[in-house]
Amino acid sequence: MNLSQIKLVVTDMDGTLLNSNHEVSSRFFELYEALKKRNITFVAASGRQYHSIVDKLDRIKNEIIVIAENGALVKQHEEELLVTPLQHSLRNELLSEIQYIDGAHAMLCGKYISYFDGQSVAFLDQLKEYYSSYEVQESFDSVTDEILKIAVYHPISAEDYIYPAMESFDGKIKVKVSGKNWVDLNHANANKGFALQNVIERLGLSADNVLAFGDYNNDVEMLALTKNSVAMQNAHPNVLEVANYTTTSNDNFGVERVLEKLLEQQN
Repeated sequence: MNLSQIKLVVTDMDGTLLNSNHEVSSRFFELYEALKKRNITFVAASGRQYHSIVDKLDRIKNEIIVIAENGALVKQHEEELLVTPLQHSLRNELLSEIQYIDGAHAMLCGKYISYFDGQSVAFLDQLKEYYSSYEVQESFDSVTDEILKIAVYHPISAEDYIYPAMESFDGKIKVKVSGKNWVDLNHANANKGFALQNVIERLGLSADNVLAFGDYNNDVEMLALTKNSVAMQNAHPNVLEVANYTTTSNDNFGVERVLEKLLEQQN
């Protein structure tokens, strides 16, 4: 892989940059400082909410670009670069369908606050890892905030229990299995690829200048944008098929190993 022309690095968070304990390695932060010295832009792209992403990357949060909620929000420090909300009529239609899925729990994801209803209280310990800024509402009917995404959690398998029930909406919206327990429902244009293309154009770069990492289905559009696409060893088969390269797992410093090669080639 020729990395000599890379000017932007974009990585997913869970299953990619984060290890299985949801931690960012100290080695990554060392490599980030070396990237910064070479004027290489870093972008964190996740299905997580904005606050949850910057909590993980607190020491560099004012220097990076964040693609949150699967691309529905793009932000650089205090500036919102792109916002792609879910239509209100679709929100209600989707919630009506989700209520018939046994064991499913829905979250409404605003720009900076997520909303759980009373039925999800028992799962708050699992959900707080991904949605650190949240409110519990008695009913979703009382939520008037602009909604960027509906995240649906299943304790056993999102791919087996949630996706089949929501697949018929794909095309009208983006229906993405984003993890073992999660399906994300976004505006049709709210995906990491669309958001990343917006960032690339703003910076005056081309796709050949981008190095991208991912592990799950919500990373597919982002990885498809560039020939320098890297799947984690632990990636979903769909991601392994789309990416042009693979690295070691998120628990074996897969992102860091490729970044080291990038820096070697740009010395």
